[in-house]
Amino acid sequence: MTTHFVSTNFTQGMAFTADINGHKVLMDTTADDGGADSGPSPKRLMLAALAGCTGIDIVSILDKMKVPFSHFSIDVHASLSNEHPKTYKLVKMRYKIKVSEEDKIKMGKAVTLSQEKYCGVYAMFKAFAKMDTEIDFIG
Repeated sequence: MTTHFVSTNFTQGMAFTADINGHKVLMDTTADDGGADSGPSPKRLMLAALAGCTGIDIVSILDKMKVPFSHFSIDVHASLSNEHPKTYKLVKMRYKIKVSEEDKIKMGKAVTLSQEKYCGVYAMFKAFAKMDTEIDFIG
């Protein structure tokens, strides 16, 4: 079984720095929540992890399918519950990509494969939130 380890240390105020395989990631919260907004919040980092996980899968799958693409981005919009602990209840993912007309079906397949088979972060999100997906093909 593979395991992951992250070490996180208090910095100041409400800020923490995580060491992830030698990569430093600063986390904080907004001034409204007592922080200095010196880094992204942990919940927003979860959304970045989701986009990164599925994005890496899609690039890998498209490369294997020999599908050229450009202008690939992923927007994630998530709604939090009103009561504590505030968790994501609805997550909308919007993939924006430029591919040829004949490769649009392959992009759809790559998204499906990532979300249903390969992306562990997506699988974890699916356990606690309703997931919604849209692909926007850029002309």
